[in-house]
Amino acid sequence: MNRRELLASVGVAGLGTVGSVGSTAAGTAPGERQSSDTYRNPVYEHVFPDPDVLEVGGTYYAYGTYHPWGPGGIDRQLVPILRSPNLVDWEPVGPAFEETPPWSKYKGLWAPGVGRLDGRVLLYYSDSEFGADNPGIGVATAPDPTGPFEPRGGLFRSREIGVPNSIDPMLFAWRGTPYLFWGSHQGIYGIRLAADGLSTAGEKFQIAGDGVEAPYVVERDGYFYFFGSRGTCCAGAESTYYLVVGRAEQLRGPYRNRDGERLTVADATGTTILEGGEDFLAPGHCAVVRDTNGGWWLLYHAYEAGNPWIRDTPRRVLMLDRIRWEDGWPVVGEDGTPSLVGQVPPVGE
Repeated sequence: MNRRELLASVGVAGLGTVGSVGSTAAGTAPGERQSSDTYRNPVYEHVFPDPDVLEVGGTYYAYGTYHPWGPGGIDRQLVPILRSPNLVDWEPVGPAFEETPPWSKYKGLWAPGVGRLDGRVLLYYSDSEFGADNPGIGVATAPDPTGPFEPRGGLFRSREIGVPNSIDPMLFAWRGTPYLFWGSHQGIYGIRLAADGLSTAGEKFQIAGDGVEAPYVVERDGYFYFFGSRGTCCAGAESTYYLVVGRAEQLRGPYRNRDGERLTVADATGTTILEGGEDFLAPGHCAVVRDTNGGWWLLYHAYEAGNPWIRDTPRRVLMLDRIRWEDGWPVVGEDGTPSLVGQVPPVGE
Protein backbone atom coordinates (compact mmCIF):
# COMPACT_ATOMS: atom_id res chain seq x y z
CA MET A 1 0.00 0.00 0.00
CA ASN A 2 1.41 3.42 -0.94
CA ARG A 3 0.17 6.93 -0.28
CA ARG A 4 -2.50 6.59 -2.96
CA GLU A 5 -4.03 4.08 -0.59
CA LEU A 6 -4.16 6.50 2.33
CA LEU A 7 -7.36 6.18 4.32
CA ALA A 8 -8.29 9.84 3.99
CA SER A 9 -11.80 9.48 2.64
CA VAL A 10 -15.19 10.59 3.89
CA GLY A 11 -16.29 8.57 6.90
CA VAL A 12 -12.87 7.95 8.48
CA ALA A 13 -13.19 8.08 12.26
CA GLY A 14 -12.03 11.11 14.20
CA LEU A 15 -8.69 11.36 15.92
CA GLY A 16 -9.73 12.71 19.30
CA THR A 17 -7.10 13.22 21.97
CA VAL A 18 -4.29 10.72 22.05
CA GLY A 19 -3.40 9.30 25.44
CA SER A 20 -0.02 8.27 26.71
CA VAL A 21 -0.13 4.78 25.25
CA GLY A 22 3.16 3.64 23.73
CA SER A 23 6.83 3.98 24.56
CA THR A 24 7.71 5.45 27.94
CA ALA A 25 10.84 5.85 29.99
CA ALA A 26 11.45 7.09 33.52
CA GLY A 27 7.68 7.43 33.97
CA THR A 28 7.39 10.13 31.28
CA ALA A 29 4.64 9.96 28.66
CA PRO A 30 5.52 10.32 24.95
CA GLY A 31 5.79 13.97 23.95
CA GLU A 32 6.19 15.15 27.57
CA ARG A 33 9.20 17.39 28.20
CA GLN A 34 11.70 15.89 30.66
CA SER A 35 13.48 19.22 31.18
CA SER A 36 13.94 22.57 29.49
CA ASP A 37 16.86 21.10 27.54
CA THR A 38 15.40 17.79 26.41
CA TYR A 39 12.31 16.56 24.60
CA ARG A 40 10.68 13.21 23.96
CA ASN A 41 9.32 11.90 20.69
CA PRO A 42 6.74 12.24 19.35
CA VAL A 43 6.79 16.04 19.47
CA TYR A 44 3.10 16.09 18.44
CA GLU A 45 0.93 13.11 19.34
CA HIS A 46 -2.08 13.70 17.10
CA VAL A 47 -2.15 12.26 13.61
CA PHE A 48 0.04 14.56 11.50
CA PRO A 49 1.42 12.73 8.45
CA ASP A 50 3.61 13.95 5.61
CA PRO A 51 4.98 17.10 7.27
CA ASP A 52 6.68 20.03 5.62
CA VAL A 53 8.06 22.94 7.64
CA LEU A 54 8.62 26.65 7.13
CA GLU A 55 10.49 29.10 9.36
CA VAL A 56 9.29 32.72 9.36
CA GLY A 57 10.61 35.31 11.79
CA GLY A 58 11.99 32.72 14.20
CA THR A 59 8.73 30.75 14.36
CA TYR A 60 8.30 27.34 12.75
CA TYR A 61 5.15 26.25 10.92
CA ALA A 62 4.36 22.64 10.02
CA TYR A 63 1.85 21.57 7.36
CA GLY A 64 0.37 18.08 7.12
CA THR A 65 -1.92 15.83 5.13
CA TYR A 66 -5.69 16.35 5.24
CA HIS A 67 -7.29 14.22 7.92
CA PRO A 68 -10.34 14.34 10.17
CA TRP A 69 -9.47 16.06 13.44
CA GLY A 70 -11.44 16.38 16.66
CA PRO A 71 -13.98 14.10 18.34
CA GLY A 72 -16.05 12.18 15.82
CA GLY A 73 -14.10 13.50 12.87
CA ILE A 74 -16.35 16.56 12.66
CA ASP A 75 -13.48 18.98 12.12
CA ARG A 76 -11.99 17.84 8.82
CA GLN A 77 -9.07 20.23 8.45
CA LEU A 78 -8.02 20.91 4.90
CA VAL A 79 -4.24 20.82 5.39
CA PRO A 80 -3.72 21.34 9.14
CA ILE A 81 -1.12 23.87 10.28
CA LEU A 82 0.92 23.76 13.50
CA ARG A 83 3.12 26.46 15.03
CA SER A 84 6.19 26.14 17.28
CA PRO A 85 8.86 28.42 18.73
CA ASN A 86 11.43 25.64 18.95
CA LEU A 87 10.49 22.63 16.74
CA VAL A 88 9.41 20.77 19.90
CA ASP A 89 6.31 22.46 21.37
CA TRP A 90 3.60 22.51 18.68
CA GLU A 91 0.11 24.00 18.73
CA PRO A 92 -2.58 23.93 16.01
CA VAL A 93 -3.36 27.27 14.36
CA GLY A 94 -6.02 26.19 11.87
CA PRO A 95 -6.40 24.76 8.38
CA ALA A 96 -4.76 26.11 5.25
CA PHE A 97 -8.12 26.10 3.45
CA GLU A 98 -11.60 26.96 4.67
CA GLU A 99 -13.08 25.13 1.67
CA THR A 100 -11.79 22.58 -0.81
CA PRO A 101 -9.93 24.40 -3.61
CA PRO A 102 -12.05 24.59 -6.80
CA TRP A 103 -9.30 22.92 -8.82
CA SER A 104 -9.41 19.80 -6.63
CA LYS A 105 -11.31 16.83 -8.03
CA TYR A 106 -10.49 14.17 -5.42
CA LYS A 107 -11.21 13.69 -1.72
CA GLY A 108 -7.66 13.99 -0.42
CA LEU A 109 -5.44 17.05 0.01
CA TRP A 110 -2.20 15.28 0.79
CA ALA A 111 1.48 15.91 1.44
CA PRO A 112 1.78 19.71 1.19
CA GLY A 113 5.00 21.46 0.23
CA VAL A 114 5.58 25.03 1.42
CA GLY A 115 8.01 27.88 0.79
CA ARG A 116 8.34 31.64 0.45
CA LEU A 117 8.80 33.65 -2.74
CA ASP A 118 8.77 37.46 -2.91
CA GLY A 119 7.49 37.78 0.65
CA ARG A 120 4.45 35.53 0.31
CA VAL A 121 3.92 31.92 1.31
CA LEU A 122 3.25 29.33 -1.37
CA LEU A 123 1.59 26.03 -0.56
CA TYR A 124 1.61 23.13 -3.04
CA TYR A 125 -0.74 20.25 -2.34
CA SER A 126 -1.37 16.79 -3.74
CA ASP A 127 -4.88 16.36 -5.12
CA SER A 128 -5.51 12.62 -4.98
CA GLU A 129 -7.32 9.70 -3.39
CA PHE A 130 -7.11 5.91 -3.42
CA GLY A 131 -7.30 4.76 -7.02
CA ALA A 132 -7.05 8.26 -8.52
CA ASP A 133 -6.31 7.91 -12.23
CA ASN A 134 -5.12 11.49 -12.78
CA PRO A 135 -3.84 13.08 -9.55
CA GLY A 136 -2.06 16.38 -9.65
CA ILE A 137 -0.42 19.22 -7.78
CA GLY A 138 -2.26 22.43 -6.98
CA VAL A 139 -0.94 25.70 -5.57
CA ALA A 140 -2.21 28.39 -3.23
CA THR A 141 -0.78 31.57 -1.72
CA ALA A 142 -1.09 33.57 1.49
CA PRO A 143 0.65 36.63 2.96
CA ASP A 144 0.98 34.85 6.31
CA PRO A 145 2.08 31.26 7.03
CA THR A 146 -1.13 30.56 8.97
CA GLY A 147 -3.32 31.35 5.96
CA PRO A 148 -6.08 31.14 4.99
CA PHE A 149 -4.60 30.34 1.59
CA GLU A 150 -6.03 31.57 -1.69
CA PRO A 151 -6.28 28.75 -4.26
CA ARG A 152 -4.42 29.62 -7.46
CA GLY A 153 -5.35 26.62 -9.58
CA GLY A 154 -3.15 23.70 -10.54
CA LEU A 155 0.41 23.31 -11.75
CA PHE A 156 -0.28 20.06 -13.58
CA ARG A 157 -1.89 16.64 -13.47
CA SER A 158 -0.26 13.29 -14.16
CA ARG A 159 -1.46 12.92 -17.72
CA GLU A 160 -0.36 16.33 -18.93
CA ILE A 161 3.07 16.19 -17.27
CA GLY A 162 3.66 12.55 -18.18
CA VAL A 163 4.48 11.37 -14.64
CA PRO A 164 2.18 8.75 -13.10
CA ASN A 165 1.08 9.38 -9.51
CA SER A 166 2.09 13.05 -9.49
CA ILE A 167 1.90 13.84 -5.77
CA ASP A 168 4.29 14.81 -2.94
CA PRO A 169 5.44 18.29 -4.03
CA MET A 170 8.50 20.03 -2.56
CA LEU A 171 9.58 23.61 -3.36
CA PHE A 172 13.31 24.31 -3.63
CA ALA A 173 14.68 27.74 -4.54
CA TRP A 174 18.22 27.77 -5.92
CA ARG A 175 19.95 31.09 -6.53
CA GLY A 176 16.62 32.85 -6.83
CA THR A 177 15.06 30.31 -9.19
CA PRO A 178 12.24 28.11 -7.83
CA TYR A 179 12.05 24.41 -8.66
CA LEU A 180 9.43 21.83 -7.77
CA PHE A 181 10.32 18.21 -6.98
CA TRP A 182 7.64 15.55 -6.79
CA GLY A 183 6.74 11.90 -7.38
CA SER A 184 5.55 8.70 -5.74
CA HIS A 185 6.87 5.20 -6.50
CA GLN A 186 6.97 5.80 -10.26
CA GLY A 187 9.93 8.12 -10.53
CA ILE A 188 11.05 11.32 -8.79
CA TYR A 189 11.13 14.40 -10.99
CA GLY A 190 11.98 18.08 -10.86
CA ILE A 191 10.94 21.07 -12.94
CA ARG A 192 11.79 24.77 -13.02
CA LEU A 193 8.94 27.08 -12.05
CA ALA A 194 8.06 30.60 -13.13
CA ALA A 195 9.45 33.33 -10.87
CA ASP A 196 6.13 33.61 -9.01
CA GLY A 197 5.93 29.84 -8.46
CA LEU A 198 2.44 29.59 -9.97
CA SER A 199 3.28 27.77 -13.20
CA THR A 200 6.00 25.62 -14.75
CA ALA A 201 8.68 27.22 -16.89
CA GLY A 202 10.90 24.38 -18.04
CA GLU A 203 11.08 20.71 -18.96
CA LYS A 204 10.89 18.02 -16.32
CA PHE A 205 14.00 16.05 -15.38
CA GLN A 206 14.29 12.79 -13.43
CA ILE A 207 16.47 12.37 -10.35
CA ALA A 208 15.42 8.94 -9.01
CA GLY A 209 13.70 5.81 -10.24
CA ASP A 210 10.76 3.72 -9.09
CA GLY A 211 10.02 2.64 -5.53
CA VAL A 212 10.66 5.94 -3.76
CA GLU A 213 8.43 8.91 -2.92
CA ALA A 214 8.18 12.12 -0.90
CA PRO A 215 11.29 13.94 -2.22
CA TYR A 216 13.08 16.58 -0.19
CA VAL A 217 16.15 18.37 -1.58
CA VAL A 218 18.70 20.51 0.28
CA GLU A 219 22.12 21.96 -0.55
CA ARG A 220 25.17 21.65 1.70
CA ASP A 221 28.87 22.26 1.07
CA GLY A 222 28.67 22.02 -2.69
CA TYR A 223 26.39 18.97 -2.85
CA PHE A 224 22.66 18.61 -3.36
CA TYR A 225 21.05 15.95 -1.17
CA PHE A 226 17.86 14.11 -2.07
CA PHE A 227 15.92 12.57 0.83
CA GLY A 228 13.16 10.10 -0.03
CA SER A 229 10.94 7.40 1.47
CA ARG A 230 10.79 3.78 0.40
CA GLY A 231 8.38 1.02 1.42
CA THR A 232 4.75 1.37 2.50
CA CYS A 233 3.39 4.21 4.61
CA CYS A 234 -0.16 3.61 5.65
CA ALA A 235 -0.80 0.14 7.09
CA GLY A 236 -0.17 0.85 10.75
CA ALA A 237 2.39 -1.42 12.37
CA GLU A 238 2.61 -3.42 9.13
CA SER A 239 4.02 -0.39 7.29
CA THR A 240 7.58 -0.69 5.97
CA TYR A 241 8.58 2.95 5.41
CA TYR A 242 12.23 3.99 5.75
CA LEU A 243 14.31 6.98 4.67
CA VAL A 244 17.05 7.00 2.04
CA VAL A 245 19.39 9.66 0.67
CA GLY A 246 21.47 10.34 -2.41
CA ARG A 247 23.62 13.27 -3.43
CA ALA A 248 24.73 15.09 -6.57
CA GLU A 249 27.11 17.84 -7.60
CA GLN A 250 24.42 19.46 -9.77
CA LEU A 251 20.79 20.17 -8.85
CA ARG A 252 19.54 18.13 -11.81
CA GLY A 253 21.77 15.20 -10.91
CA PRO A 254 22.93 12.59 -11.38
CA TYR A 255 22.12 11.66 -7.77
CA ARG A 256 24.07 8.70 -6.40
CA ASN A 257 23.99 6.62 -3.26
CA ARG A 258 27.03 6.18 -1.03
CA ASP A 259 28.20 3.30 -3.23
CA GLY A 260 28.22 5.60 -6.27
CA GLU A 261 25.21 4.05 -8.00
CA ARG A 262 22.96 6.44 -9.94
CA LEU A 263 19.48 6.52 -8.41
CA THR A 264 17.84 6.49 -11.86
CA VAL A 265 19.33 3.09 -12.66
CA ALA A 266 17.07 0.07 -12.17
CA ASP A 267 17.46 -1.59 -8.77
CA ALA A 268 19.59 1.27 -7.40
CA THR A 269 18.33 2.63 -4.10
CA GLY A 270 19.42 5.50 -1.93
CA THR A 271 21.55 4.97 1.15
CA THR A 272 19.35 4.13 4.14
CA ILE A 273 19.62 6.70 6.96
CA LEU A 274 16.55 5.98 9.13
CA GLU A 275 14.40 2.90 9.66
CA GLY A 276 12.04 1.57 12.29
CA GLY A 277 13.29 0.46 15.70
CA GLU A 278 11.90 -0.83 18.98
CA ASP A 279 9.97 2.28 19.96
CA PHE A 280 8.90 3.76 16.61
CA LEU A 281 7.97 2.08 13.35
CA ALA A 282 8.04 3.00 9.66
CA PRO A 283 9.62 6.48 9.78
CA GLY A 284 9.24 8.48 6.59
CA HIS A 285 8.12 11.49 4.58
CA CYS A 286 10.59 13.98 5.98
CA ALA A 287 11.29 17.70 5.90
CA VAL A 288 14.69 19.24 6.69
CA VAL A 289 15.04 22.46 8.69
CA ARG A 290 17.85 24.53 10.28
CA ASP A 291 18.09 25.87 13.83
CA THR A 292 19.42 29.25 14.98
CA ASN A 293 23.00 27.99 15.10
CA GLY A 294 22.80 26.44 11.65
CA GLY A 295 22.22 22.90 12.93
CA TRP A 296 20.25 20.47 10.79
CA TRP A 297 17.02 18.78 11.91
CA LEU A 298 14.63 16.22 10.46
CA LEU A 299 10.86 16.38 10.91
CA TYR A 300 9.04 13.23 9.82
CA HIS A 301 6.19 10.94 10.74
CA ALA A 302 6.29 7.48 12.32
CA TYR A 303 4.13 5.05 14.28
CA GLU A 304 4.49 4.49 18.01
CA ALA A 305 4.97 0.80 18.70
CA GLY A 306 1.86 -0.53 20.40
CA ASN A 307 -0.33 2.42 19.39
CA PRO A 308 -0.45 2.55 15.56
CA TRP A 309 -4.14 3.31 14.99
CA ILE A 310 -6.91 5.70 16.00
CA ARG A 311 -9.90 3.54 15.14
CA ASP A 312 -9.39 2.94 11.41
CA THR A 313 -7.01 5.88 10.84
CA PRO A 314 -3.25 5.20 10.74
CA ARG A 315 -1.75 7.08 13.71
CA ARG A 316 1.31 8.66 12.14
CA VAL A 317 2.72 11.14 14.66
CA LEU A 318 5.18 14.01 14.28
CA MET A 319 8.82 13.21 15.09
CA LEU A 320 12.02 15.24 15.40
CA ASP A 321 15.64 14.12 15.16
CA ARG A 322 18.94 15.89 14.75
CA ILE A 323 20.89 15.36 11.53
CA ARG A 324 24.63 14.81 12.00
CA TRP A 325 27.00 14.91 9.03
CA GLU A 326 29.74 12.34 8.72
CA ASP A 327 32.07 12.22 5.70
CA GLY A 328 29.62 14.36 3.74
CA TRP A 329 26.57 12.17 4.43
CA PRO A 330 23.64 12.67 6.83
CA VAL A 331 23.25 10.44 9.88
CA VAL A 332 19.96 10.42 11.81
CA GLY A 333 18.68 9.04 15.09
CA GLU A 334 20.04 6.44 17.45
CA ASP A 335 21.87 3.84 15.39
CA GLY A 336 19.76 4.79 12.39
CA THR A 337 16.44 4.48 14.23
CA PRO A 338 14.19 7.21 15.67
CA SER A 339 15.30 8.73 18.97
CA LEU A 340 13.16 8.51 22.08
CA VAL A 341 14.84 11.51 23.75
CA GLY A 342 16.71 14.44 22.22
CA GLN A 343 18.20 17.84 22.96
CA VAL A 344 15.92 20.81 22.24
CA PRO A 345 17.23 22.73 19.21
CA PRO A 346 19.02 26.02 19.96
CA VAL A 347 16.39 28.39 18.58
CA GLY A 348 15.40 31.88 19.64
CA GLU A 349 18.70 32.46 21.41
